Amino acid sequence: MSGLKKLAASRAVKDTIYMTILLEAFFIGLSQTVAIVCMGVGIALFLFRWWKDPEFKVKRTSFHWPIIVYLICSAASILVSPDKIYTLTIWFVLVIIYLLTYVLVTQNIDDKAQIKYIAYSLGASAALIVGYGFFQYIFGIDTSEMKWVDGEAFPELSKRVFSTLENPNILAAYLDIVVCVLLGFFDAFKEKRTRIILGAAMVLTLACLAMTYARGACLTIALIMAGYGILKDRRVLGVLAVLVVGYLAYNPVFLERMSTMFSVADTSSEMRIAMWESTVQMILDHPVFGIGGGAYSLVYPIYDTYIVDGSVTLVHAHNIYLNYLAEIGIVGGCAFLMFFLGYTGTALFPQKEMPDTLTRGFMLGLGMALVSVALNGLTDDVLYNVPSSMLLWMMCGLVFVLKEKI
Repeated sequence: MSGLKKLAASRAVKDTIYMTILLEAFFIGLSQTVAIVCMGVGIALFLFRWWKDPEFKVKRTSFHWPIIVYLICSAASILVSPDKIYTLTIWFVLVIIYLLTYVLVTQNIDDKAQIKYIAYSLGASAALIVGYGFFQYIFGIDTSEMKWVDGEAFPELSKRVFSTLENPNILAAYLDIVVCVLLGFFDAFKEKRTRIILGAAMVLTLACLAMTYARGACLTIALIMAGYGILKDRRVLGVLAVLVVGYLAYNPVFLERMSTMFSVADTSSEMRIAMWESTVQMILDHPVFGIGGGAYSLVYPIYDTYIVDGSVTLVHAHNIYLNYLAEIGIVGGCAFLMFFLGYTGTALFPQKEMPDTLTRGFMLGLGMALVSVALNGLTDDVLYNVPSSMLLWMMCGLVFVLKEKI
């Protein structure tokens, strides 16, 4: 009886850990605080299970060495930061949160049913975020006093939705991920009714994406869908063309904003170029340990040749690659990119055919979603946002779990 009680207790702890993962997945885009609390509870229970259950074995995950190097280098960057307490706080609070999210997923998910309900949880959260985006657009949100739009370049643009996330660009990068996962499931599921539902969900998500007026994210999803159309299903190219032409006819302001993507007509484009030049110089000056994790806002004024205004704070380089290399050094930055891009390749090119529809669609969707992060990262540091980074590490963890299920 004692053995049965121990088994039941172990199962109860395992099920509770899984519930915390489901809740973290649901709240990542809705409430950063609640998501972190759920992760913390899950990790505490995981450590308890590891301590009490002699049969529990920790899995050795893919790309563990790049993760270790990244952790060491990001910690070492504390030593050179102009504000060591601040960088220590960033490292302890944020880097560890991201790592523990990854640990929670990779060490505690081990069957197809769990993966299915995580997909449902992420989908339910996405539906609420998209719905609230439509609410903002329909009932109005004035961004004229906010710094997301160059008012002189786009005087007619006063609405940019951001839903439950920090700003329109962060929401747009998140919506790119949602569209990619939906597209992966659309590819895998062949039943007509299911495809209609997934297609409708994609259209609504794309509409919400257009309401953000985020140029980089819109171009990113267009490239990914076009690539999918060329490689997988050319009918998607026709649908994409109809959607783009239809929306441009409905909203010419969108076309006007997209047309400035590769010019400096908009001050945000001009500012990005200046920031990238300054960030490259930071990397050249601090190649080993970087300038300190999270210390970009503290160091940038020294390299600023564009704004030259002490009252303006720029917190990241608007490029994830340059930002990581600048803040934690070339070795640490490359280690993170090896982890991130390594899982991207794993998802897109699995060594074996996935055994069932759900895992096949989810793996392809996650692969395209990670590509979207990589492309969006060229023009914005979408990982500066805490929920975005938590979601990235969760997606990488899910790729590992799906790979193990092959």
